[in-house]
Amino acid sequence: MHLLCRPSDLGEGQSRGFKAAGIDLFGVRRQGRVYLYRNRCPHRGIGLNWEADQFLDPSAQLIACVHHGALFVPESGECVAGPCTGDALQALDCREDSQGIWLITT
Repeated sequence: MHLLCRPSDLGEGQSRGFKAAGIDLFGVRRQGRVYLYRNRCPHRGIGLNWEADQFLDPSAQLIACVHHGALFVPESGECVAGPCTGDALQALDCREDSQGIWLITT
């Protein structure tokens, strides 16, 4: 397991980028739960963000790829708009406890 951050460092409705175990990834907190994904758009295989920790659309309801406007559901990673509709982000296993948010690697 790799410690990513303290629980308070990823607030409700926020996103944050990380690098752990050689993986560029990001987390999103929705309704108290953390979702982790590899920072790689299924359309072109590039990172979703231009600015650090900015992975959400302006409404903070969907994950957005700034390169071509694809939108993804935070709870599933499914693309619901854009050139990769029907594809999904690669989900990563995580655990949250009182000490932190952890990336689980096998």
